[in-house]
Amino acid sequence: MERLSKDDQISAIGERFGRMTSAVLLEYKGMTVDSDTRLRAELRKVGVEYKVVKNTLVKHAIKDAAYAAQLKKFLVGMLGIAWSYEDPSCAAKVIKAFRKTAAGEKLQIKAALVDGAVISAESVEGQLACLPGKDELRANLLSTLQAPLQQFVALLQAPAQNFVYLLAAKERQELSRD
Repeated sequence: MERLSKDDQISAIGERFGRMTSAVLLEYKGMTVDSDTRLRAELRKVGVEYKVVKNTLVKHAIKDAAYAAQLKKFLVGMLGIAWSYEDPSCAAKVIKAFRKTAAGEKLQIKAALVDGAVISAESVEGQLACLPGKDELRANLLSTLQAPLQQFVALLQAPAQNFVYLLAAKERQELSRD
């Protein structure tokens, strides 16, 4: 595969930052190739894009962004970025779970970027990774919308159900007299 020119790489990185909902910056120093491959596979399963990038290319890609100055201090050392495009907490959840395994011991979270705000590594694991996911939120909304309808149906069925209970009690009473 032919390598992209630096300008193409910078525009590709800038495009990823432009359409992401969150990005988690990672330091992968000391990780084995096998561990890195497993991390990439786990991230790919949930639709997160992970790339190892050069710090200078990222600096050029985000130089016009409002968060560039805040993010600049994290652009040192070995840098991998996990971009999530739909669910902001998705990448953080996978990374948090991966770090608990033996393969992920060396993986370090530097910071994250969510909606233009830079958050610390502690907040990534403590707060961002604990947020409910998109599917979880949909399920909660659906159950909230269904609850009144379920109660309404139960109220409509109650008189008929009570009448059936009355008939059953009357039948038992007749059988006990015999």
